[in-house]
Order: sequence, then structure tokens, then C-alpha cells
Amino acid sequence: MRTMVPGTRNALVLWCTLLLAAACIPVAGATEVPYLGGRVNDTADLLSAATERDLEALLASHEDSTSNQLVVLTIKSLEGEAIEEYSIRVVDTWKLGQKGKDNGVLLLVAQDDRQVRIEVGRGLEGDLTDALCAQIIRREIVPNFKAGDYDRGVRAGVDAILGAIAGSYTADATDGDFGAFGETGINIFAFLFFLAIVGLFTVIALITPGCGGWFLYAFLLPFWGAFPYATLGAPVGPALGLLYALGFPVLKALLPKSTWGKSFLKKLGSAFASGGSGSGGWTSGRGGSSGGWGGGSSSGGGFSGGGGSFSGGGSSGSW
Repeated sequence: MRTMVPGTRNALVLWCTLLLAAACIPVAGATEVPYLGGRVNDTADLLSAATERDLEALLASHEDSTSNQLVVLTIKSLEGEAIEEYSIRVVDTWKLGQKGKDNGVLLLVAQDDRQVRIEVGRGLEGDLTDALCAQIIRREIVPNFKAGDYDRGVRAGVDAILGAIAGSYTADATDGDFGAFGETGINIFAFLFFLAIVGLFTVIALITPGCGGWFLYAFLLPFWGAFPYATLGAPVGPALGLLYALGFPVLKALLPKSTWGKSFLKKLGSAFASGGSGSGGWTSGRGGSSGGWGGGSSSGGGFSGGGGSFSGGGSSGSW
């Protein structure tokens, strides 16, 4: 029987200990997802018994009549975790909403962090848009929380969410931050940003001879097809996508054959050559989040999630 060298054994034990410690670091710093005990889960003890009772009855009645599942959760602290990540862990664990309908909503309040979030299931994102959720938080919930009235803030938030789903609570077009004008401004800014980047590569595709230019043209097609429509809507967005799809081949074919086109291409080439010494890049990233423990939804007290899914729709705020 072979005997392990003491030094090797010690190194193996140390290695296994380090691996175990590394695996435990994220768990130690993560806020626990509580047991789903009902439609109102006041683990931070912010709400009065009467408010809990009234909200539980209201949300049960709404679920019975619509199948939409709205749940309230209050916690003491996020323990340094982003509220968006924790919220996703909660809904992934609880599986709020009905499977196939994805009609769950979570109203989350983190007391010590002074943060609140509305997490919206895929099936309700058309009724509860990000802008509308932001308005509900800012106008209905936050003022009451600032005054120290959690009962009133949560009640107002729940009423507004249910009203938005029913169509009786709508976004205020005069709302300065996220109203209709604000959304339009954000979309225009996003399109201009897109135009600055993709437009540059479109010009490069025009002046690049041979297969390289056509490859870049094909590569940019889905961007021109999707992004203008997403930011500017119909009919402007699809029209720009069609203009690129049809206009680029015509322009690329005609430019080298005309005097002004040759001059234009020559100037563009010189401009890019003179500016070629510098280089820049754009990077974007979004932190991910992972679901909680296995086992899916809770089942206790006659209440549980129904298998709904979420994609990160909703909004967050603070007070």
C-alpha cells in the first residue's frame, strides 16, 4: 500500500481548504431569500398587522380574478448586494406568476439600504413598463417612505401597480424624468449614439474594396434593422433599415464610377488614413445574477409561486 508523502498531503489539504473557502465567499455575503409565506412577506417588520391583513386580502382577490400574482417583500438589508440582483434571485426562487403567462410582480423594500424595486414578469412588461414602474416608485412610494410611513407607501405602491395592470394608472406625460418626453429624449440619444458608432463602420464598409466591404455591410444589416426600430419606432425605424439595406449596395456600386464619387472616396480614405494612428473602443457590460437555491417555488399555507419567469423588467429607486 502506497504512503502519501506528508508534504504532498499537506499541500492537498491546503488546496482543498482554499477551494472550499472560495466557494463559500459569495454565499457568506449574500442575503438569504426568505421563505414564501404569503403575498405579504414583511421580514423587516415595517408594516402594521392591519396593513398586512388588508394587503393580503386585496392581492388574493386580484389573483383570483386575474391570475396575476403580486407579492410584497420587505427585508432589513441587502448586505452589499445590488437590489436588482437580489430581486432576480427572489423571483427565480419563488417563481411568481403562472407558467406560460409569466404574470408575476414583486414589490421589494430594503429598509437599511433605503431602496425599493418593482420586478415585473415577462407577461406584464407591456402594462408595467420600466418608465411606469419608476413613476410609481418616485411619486407614490418614496414620498411616504421619506415621511416614515411605510404602511402608506406600500399601500400606495400596490394600488398603483394594480391600477397600471388594469389600465387606470398611466404614465404622466409631464413627468420630468421618465415621462413621455423623457422617454423620447432617451430614445433619440440612444439612436444618435448608435449612429455615431454604426454609422462610422458603415462609412468604412463603403470605402473598403472587395469582399471586406460587403462582409461588413452584411454584418451591419441586423443592427440597422433592429436598433432604429427599437429607438425611433415605426415608421421611421423600419424605413431607415430598408434605406440601408437597399441604398448601401447602390451607393457602393455608383461611387467608384462617378467623378464626384471617386473624389469623395479619396477624401474619405485620406481622412481615415490621417486619423489611423489613434484607436478607440467602446465596451459595455452588465452584471449578471444567479438564482437562489434549487427547489423552485415554496409551498406552504396554501400559497406558492406558479412557475412564472422574469427577464429583469421593472425599476428601482431610493429614498
